[in-house]
Amino acid sequence: MDIILIPLLTILDKIIELYVLLIFVSVIMSWLMAFNVINRSNQFVLMVSEFLYRVTEPALRPLRKIIPNLGGIDLSPVALIFILYFLQMVIGMVIMRLIVAVPAQLIH
Repeated sequence: MDIILIPLLTILDKIIELYVLLIFVSVIMSWLMAFNVINRSNQFVLMVSEFLYRVTEPALRPLRKIIPNLGGIDLSPVALIFILYFLQMVIGMVIMRLIVAVPAQLIH
């Protein structure tokens, strides 16, 4: 069981890392678009922006309902990143416990 569970949890941890990176890119890209640093009429920029919106918005939408808007500052990405980091720590602890439990089972 541990032979399958440890790699699956490791893959889940890496997926969370990738998702956090996508959130960062989405936030930075929204700032760049808001300050007209990158052009919204560019097809590639529009395509990347839409992809990031579709990937991150389902997780951010429920948090936006809970976290109040602070005068145009959206704190939901920060809250989501904290939640994902917490989830990564939990996954890491589970992996550590599984790794420690495996040698103890081999002795008996």
